[in-house]
Amino acid sequence: MASISLFATALPLFCFLLYPLLVRLIEKRRLSLSALMNFQRRRWVLNAVARDTPLDAILSGNLMGSVSFFASTTVLLVLALFAVFGQIDTVIGATVTLQPHISALAVELHMISILIIFVLAFLSFTLSLRQFNHFCIMLGAVGHGESNEDEVTIIAALNSSAARNFNQGLRAYYFAIATVTWFVSSSLSIGSTLAIIGVLIYREFFSTPRSLVERLRRQ
Repeated sequence: MASISLFATALPLFCFLLYPLLVRLIEKRRLSLSALMNFQRRRWVLNAVARDTPLDAILSGNLMGSVSFFASTTVLLVLALFAVFGQIDTVIGATVTLQPHISALAVELHMISILIIFVLAFLSFTLSLRQFNHFCIMLGAVGHGESNEDEVTIIAALNSSAARNFNQGLRAYYFAIATVTWFVSSSLSIGSTLAIIGVLIYREFFSTPRSLVERLRRQ
């Protein structure tokens, strides 16, 4: 049982780290929603440098506001987890009530795993926020109607990179669900992790929004 518990602890973190690699492998055969949206980000930059309105500043501000919200929320969760370590005996007692066979070491390792996931999420969100900031600066530096092909490509790539890191931060919350179910059952945690991977793959490659964006690209 100890080996199953340890496997269930490591699986969500392992899948969270390797999921981007899995997406890249699938994208060799089928573009993801994120990859399709990269074409729209390029269109955004092309249109932004040709118009003289505050629309693009508003859109960029909305994006950065969303990232900032999640970054702030995540750092609060990280601090809360540190606080939980100060009451670890209470957590162990509650977990043993649900899983009598579980050890104190297993609970402590699992708490560390959850902490790592949220720390990585915070780093992803802050990197995304920084890259969106760079995107705004680059977009604002372009003269009206004076952009060239390389400049548009670089600015769009900054936006895409920021979005990729934002998505990675969001995925941490999905896999955190599986880490919470571990306190009920190791088997439930393993099943939740696999279910979350299935949900994420469906949304990236087979969802209705993905089909709609692909149809727009083909027009």
